[in-house]
Amino acid sequence: MLVVEGLTKDFAGLRALDGVGLRFGPGEILGLIGPNGSGKTTLVNVVTGLLSPTAGRILVDDVDVAGRPAHVIARAGVARTFQSVKLFRSLTVTENVEVGALSAGRSRGEASRTAADLLEWLGLAGLRGSLAGALPYGLERMVEIARALATGCRYLLLDEPAAGLNEDETDALLERLVEIPRTADRGLLVIDHDMRLIMRLCHRIHVLAHGQTIAEGTADQIQGDAAVIEAYLGTSAGSAA
Repeated sequence: MLVVEGLTKDFAGLRALDGVGLRFGPGEILGLIGPNGSGKTTLVNVVTGLLSPTAGRILVDDVDVAGRPAHVIARAGVARTFQSVKLFRSLTVTENVEVGALSAGRSRGEASRTAADLLEWLGLAGLRGSLAGALPYGLERMVEIARALATGCRYLLLDEPAAGLNEDETDALLERLVEIPRTADRGLLVIDHDMRLIMRLCHRIHVLAHGQTIAEGTADQIQGDAAVIEAYLGTSAGSAA
């Protein structure tokens, strides 16, 4: 399991996270939603080592990695994507994915085989030699996910993977994300404002507001939770699914 306990993060007197706790395991998809400024991206940044926590524990398979450098946490089995796609635009699609495998200590040959297998599995094999900078935005998103998976992570944190995608692209993304825990035994944590995606994709949903957990449950439970409706979803929440 990836377990967060009592996670707190302060910025110059502002408490961005206040005792947040959550957990998810391989084969599971956990959604993380909440209003802008609720602490979602801060939580991912702390869990992945871009920021150090003020307090709390982050357990990756029972090993506390709180406050460790990002590369140490990545080697422990945690990978992430970003709100803004961060590909190496002058490299090919294959080379971008190979970077993920090489960062995990794989040899050149292993990295090449990992990239080929992942691109085939994700339906991107036809783009192997394409420059990443020439791809449509939706495909850039998928290549970034492939690169993260190439690290061999057991836990993948996706920060707004559907941002900027149209409905057809979001549906294609949904089909791929569903398969990752099912066939690769990875755990996913997904932040997104697209409630149509979140409600169909996630096994459980965790809701933040003002840096605190206000609810956690299934899609049906979250859509009917009065505190969540007031803080975030609004009265039209029932149509999100």
